Amino acid sequence: MSHWKKFETKAIEWAKAIGEIQLSYFRKDHLSIKTKSNIFDIVTAADKACEQYFQEQLHICFPDHDMLGEETGTHGNGSDYCWIIDPLDGTTNFSEGLPIFTTSIGLQYKKETVVGVVYAPYLNELYTAIKGEGAYRNGQRLTVSDKTDLSQSVVATGFPYDHGINPDNNSANIVHILPKVRGIRRMGSAAYDLSCVAAGNLDGYWELNLNIWDVCAGILLVEEAQGKIISFRNNRGISIIAGNNDIVQSLKENIR
Repeated sequence: MSHWKKFETKAIEWAKAIGEIQLSYFRKDHLSIKTKSNIFDIVTAADKACEQYFQEQLHICFPDHDMLGEETGTHGNGSDYCWIIDPLDGTTNFSEGLPIFTTSIGLQYKKETVVGVVYAPYLNELYTAIKGEGAYRNGQRLTVSDKTDLSQSVVATGFPYDHGINPDNNSANIVHILPKVRGIRRMGSAAYDLSCVAAGNLDGYWELNLNIWDVCAGILLVEEAQGKIISFRNNRGISIIAGNNDIVQSLKENIR
């Protein structure tokens, strides 16, 4: 058994429990929606409850490990192990009653991601990966799309939370790419976008101004599904392109 397997097993257990918490709030009237950095950047009671559950479980199971969560920031004392969690990725979807939302859990050891778990509870889709051991959806091995022609590809993207005040908001890329692809999807969860790239259900994906908790698990999924991830910006947070080598190269040539 892999050294990392016990951590993946725990991450799966926690993700499924968090999924139950999410579903207990979903399409209900007790979300307590609040804004964070601006009117477009929201947090709900479900986000907070999910992260609190994770923090409590981590303290019980691995009290010497560090944690970085979207809602509560960094916890710990400089351990080699750091769990990176987005307790509810796709909060806007969730708040609107749309079914694409996930929890994303990644474990880094000495700053290298070794375990990734993304769970979409409403869709009953569990994505898992261990470094060097492949990526899986509900136990089935995943491989990225083998398409090589951008015109036959369906790709996904998203928009940064400051899209209302910053003109560097990906809209120009949409205008440029749209005529060149079969379709563009805006799923609303970076973790789910990357999971779908790993599964070959999306042929490519790009987005700018992401955070590590959005992509930690998803990047490992794509890489373990024989895909490629590259950075295309250094001035807008984490900005990445994902897919197979050909599609990544084609997207790189067409986005800024």
